[in-house]
Amino acid sequence: MKMTFSDAQLPAMPMDTEAIQKCIPHRYPFLLVDRVTSMSPGDKIVAYRNISISESALQGHFPGDPVLPGVFIIEGLAQTAAIFGYYATGCVYKGCLLSDVSEARFRKPVRPGDRLVYEVKIERQRGHFLWFDALALVDGEKVATAKFSALMR
Repeated sequence: MKMTFSDAQLPAMPMDTEAIQKCIPHRYPFLLVDRVTSMSPGDKIVAYRNISISESALQGHFPGDPVLPGVFIIEGLAQTAAIFGYYATGCVYKGCLLSDVSEARFRKPVRPGDRLVYEVKIERQRGHFLWFDALALVDGEKVATAKFSALMR
């Protein structure tokens, strides 16, 4: 499905943390996207997060064998989708309300030292309501998938 935005509306790539924070209100430690590497109208957005041993979520999640909790992967995908939705809807961003997460599957653990790549596509759009198909990868291998919907306001 082709979205309503044009190449002229897209920010320069890559988007660093400063540019990301102009799109979404998340801040450390809740900003889970380090950089957006590409965004194509009607196609997809690709972003990443470098996972470090110093992540607060890893301190108590299986000490001695740290694994990033799945909820952080889903939230990173949702934040990436919010950035994409911001440009897709063309609205002045006041917030992105996640309304549904379904078909979430976790396939492999994400560990310190991994680069977690987020790929999000917009399946459909009705006004400011969007449905997303999301994929998380490490070294080109699927670590998680999910479908979700959100209202951009």
